[in-house]
Amino acid sequence: MTRSRNANLPAQPDGARLRLAMLAPISWRVPPRHYGPWERVVAVLTEGLVARGVAVTLFATTDSITRARLAGSCPRPYSEDGSLEPKVWECLHIAEVFERADEFDIIHNHFDFLPLSYSGLVDTPVLTTIHGFSSPRILPVFEKYNERTYYVSISDADRSPRLDYVATVHHGIPLDEFTPRSDSDGYLLFFGRIHPEKGTADAVEVARRAGRPLVIAGIIQDQHYFDREVAPHVDGDRVRYLGPVGADKRSEILGGADALLHLIHFDEPFGLSMIEAMACGVPVIAIGRGSVPEIVVNGETGFVVSDRQAALAAVERLGALDRAAVRKHVEARFSAERMTDAYLRVYQEVLRHHRSRATERSTRALLKVP
Repeated sequence: MTRSRNANLPAQPDGARLRLAMLAPISWRVPPRHYGPWERVVAVLTEGLVARGVAVTLFATTDSITRARLAGSCPRPYSEDGSLEPKVWECLHIAEVFERADEFDIIHNHFDFLPLSYSGLVDTPVLTTIHGFSSPRILPVFEKYNERTYYVSISDADRSPRLDYVATVHHGIPLDEFTPRSDSDGYLLFFGRIHPEKGTADAVEVARRAGRPLVIAGIIQDQHYFDREVAPHVDGDRVRYLGPVGADKRSEILGGADALLHLIHFDEPFGLSMIEAMACGVPVIAIGRGSVPEIVVNGETGFVVSDRQAALAAVERLGALDRAAVRKHVEARFSAERMTDAYLRVYQEVLRHHRSRATERSTRALLKVP
């Protein structure tokens, strides 16, 4: 039997399509030109929902590209235009979606904690995907709205014991954007923002000790760290720095690697680069912090290691891994379709729970229960 493309839509009281407000950050465009992991997830999910027949209004920078209805006030990403004051445009951007809240069945917030402070002013349920906690100091906002709004974590490891969650939804990617390769071009790869917590210098050291060339791709987020720990090793031969890599080159750069080195110094909330690499058949060697054990199957799709010495030993074991099996792992667990399905189930649960709350409030009011 052929399933209707609308079969997974949450049922509405009048049989209408789900009306969803998708609130994206405005640091980068949707989809981002190069860096912008939150915006990339928003882009993939938005397009997946539109394909399923959801009436999505995407609140993003006005230069964003989408098949959804685009709404927004910020003309360009503020990370690309220093003349834009971030707080001013964030306030205007968030206010726009909440001023139109009654047009939607759900507001899906990808903008971190700030929009939660508006949630008590509207009746529309607010679902927030928490893309990691920048600091424990932001938790009081999430705690205040824990009983009123709804939270999704992007990995089980990134859950706070102080909050309640509707679900964990791992990110998904469009598999057709990543071409699997059975061979490589012989280099190790660092792919991500250049920052001490991401372990760029560790990747340089492991590659040097392994006698392998290293390619580095990503934005420089900590210039002092790059100048001190990374740049002195960049020679255009053994260590090459490509800068940020956009969608047009991502699959080529990832697919040419023997392995992705993800030698982090923090608890990774998710790590998009890991599933993007594996989608090209490229194994991942990663420090086992945060989400890493949920993403990488040790000894099958890469190696989960404890330190640089263990990472070095893992480089020597790469030949034992099957790149086709690495790709199949992503097909089974991290596709855009699987992520879209998961969020449709979450929306259904949010609407069910929200209606139940509303009925309870009405009953209590009729009975004059305090």
